[in-house]
Amino acid sequence: MLDSNCLYVKDENGNEKKMTILFTFDSDETGCQYVVFQDPDLDEDEVYASRYDDKGQLIPIESEAEWDMVEEVINTFVEDEENAD
Repeated sequence: MLDSNCLYVKDENGNEKKMTILFTFDSDETGCQYVVFQDPDLDEDEVYASRYDDKGQLIPIESEAEWDMVEEVINTFVEDEENAD
C-alpha cells in the first residue's frame, strides 16, 4: 500500500514493514507506474523498486528488460541528486 511518502510491505514472516518512498515514475515504454523505495533501518545505498497499480498495490517486476529500464531511471536519479549537492 502506498502512502504520501512511505509504503508498507510484508516481509517473509508476514510482518508489515514501513519503507520510505524515494520517488515514483511512469514509463511510456511499459505503460506502468513504478515506485523506488528503501528500508529506513538498513544501508542507505540499497534501494528497491516495484510496479504499482491504481489502487496502490505493489506488483513485482519480473522481466530482465523491465529491470534494466528501472535501473537506468534509478541511476539517473542518483546522478541528478549527486550533481545537486
